[in-house]
Amino acid sequence: MSLFDFAAGSDMPSESAALCSRKACRSEASWQLLWNNPKIHAPERRKTWLACAEHRVWLEDYLQTRGLWKETLPLQSDAVPLEQDI
Repeated sequence: MSLFDFAAGSDMPSESAALCSRKACRSEASWQLLWNNPKIHAPERRKTWLACAEHRVWLEDYLQTRGLWKETLPLQSDAVPLEQDI
């Protein structure tokens, strides 16, 4: 994709599409990774990162390594996540 393609908006997800939380990834998300930091969040709180198929494993591993990951769920096309953290 060239700079001109980007400016024209071709090959880009729609503005309302949920995008992957991986840095510099602009792919449409298909997964929700639920997590919390027990040092600063109440146990029942769930923060959400979104992941495309390509970055799901990387993001899960990142959260699991730090003891933050709680659950991964499919992102339903008609559902909008309550909170997206990047």
